[in-house]
Amino acid sequence: MSTPHTSSGAARRAPLANRTLFAYAVADMPVAFALFPVLVYIPNFYSSEVGIPLALVGTIMLAVRVFDFVNDPLMGYLSDHTRSRFGRRRPWIVLATPVLMLAIYNLFLPPEGATWVHMAVWSAVLTVGTTMFIIPYYAWGAELTPDYHERTRVTGARAMAGITGSLLAQLVPAMAMLLFAFGGSANVLFIVGVMMLLLMPICVTATVSMTPEAVVHTRSTLPVLKGLRLMWENGPFKRLVLSFMLSSIGLAITTPLYIFFIKYVLNAEAQAPYMLMFFYAASLLSIPAWMALARRVGKHPAYMASFVLIGCAHPFYLLLGEGDFWWMLPITLATGIAAGGFSAMLPNAMKADVIDLDELSSGENRAAFFFSSWSFAQKFCGSFGGAIAIFGLAIFGFQTGPDAINGPDELFALRFLFSTFPSIFYLGAALIIWNYPITETRHAEIHAQLEQARRDRSRALAMP
Repeated sequence: MSTPHTSSGAARRAPLANRTLFAYAVADMPVAFALFPVLVYIPNFYSSEVGIPLALVGTIMLAVRVFDFVNDPLMGYLSDHTRSRFGRRRPWIVLATPVLMLAIYNLFLPPEGATWVHMAVWSAVLTVGTTMFIIPYYAWGAELTPDYHERTRVTGARAMAGITGSLLAQLVPAMAMLLFAFGGSANVLFIVGVMMLLLMPICVTATVSMTPEAVVHTRSTLPVLKGLRLMWENGPFKRLVLSFMLSSIGLAITTPLYIFFIKYVLNAEAQAPYMLMFFYAASLLSIPAWMALARRVGKHPAYMASFVLIGCAHPFYLLLGEGDFWWMLPITLATGIAAGGFSAMLPNAMKADVIDLDELSSGENRAAFFFSSWSFAQKFCGSFGGAIAIFGLAIFGFQTGPDAINGPDELFALRFLFSTFPSIFYLGAALIIWNYPITETRHAEIHAQLEQARRDRSRALAMP
């Protein structure tokens, strides 16, 4: 049995091979490559160039989340209960791939005369495809290893792949702008859409063919309502998901306003991919440092530090005005470094530990069920935060389009919503995650009890 100071794999399991981490993580690259532009460029594109009113764009972004009330728990239930010779996660990832590709193609490359109906329909298809892909995919990662620190490696590798995809989504349009003067939201969406269609089948094929099937000790048979009750009684999960929800709202407020801020405050829309490229480069390069910090001080102190960093850095955007594009750089680097910790890697590593606590209580492995709840919270808060941003601009009478004229009050509303308001959510998330109870020592105890419970169940099943 592991001692209280031993990592939760009891040090008997070999570390995952780098090729395994790469094979698993690479599928996240094309997904992130396509999904971040959905939040960054789609609101500006459909309001400014397609001509859909801002308030209606915000309504569509929020309304598509209605599907997730059914999609996410259903997908979690189906994935946990899937039986196939290909495993219980692979089939859903394969099925989701063409759905995602079709949705991105239609959303990024709309036909002439597209209306709000086109945006609404393909946004809904996109959220269904994302649910089908992300929930089984993330649950698979949580099951690859039971070790406290190895889980940080898994989520770190996936975060690096995802941020690489997001970085490429800015780098390629930036090069097109630099070399061919091919810029603007419509052209960025065209480039990213075509590249995603090329990358997605290649990366997904690598993941489903080269990643080993997870060893699942117990299958889920709990009724849904009882499972929800046990989840609600899981205190660390509630604290973790609440902090993540607050940070997701903060990030979702800034994300669709990024292009608006650069376009209307700094008057530099064509240069937007350059700054986003620096943001994702900083995020990518910071991940090894966040992994090292998490190993040294623990996951939740590192997670809290990332919230404090972005919460303190973001208000400095309020000081910028027209012609200050490159003065964004130090603030963007600071926020990018923070995002490398809090956006994906650390919370997902912590979530896998919470799932172990649930298995100890329920006697079942319900990774996808937990990831479905997490996914719903993330997508709902993402849409809610985006709606706050878009509706906030609409309430203050902000105008978009080629002939838009905005006065000092409207521009200040944009600057405040983008720069300072999100910090309330980031710093609130830091307070919630303070004194989070699952430390490395506590997880070692949970894992030892879990291993004993598994042995007891195996002996009980072997008895005549």
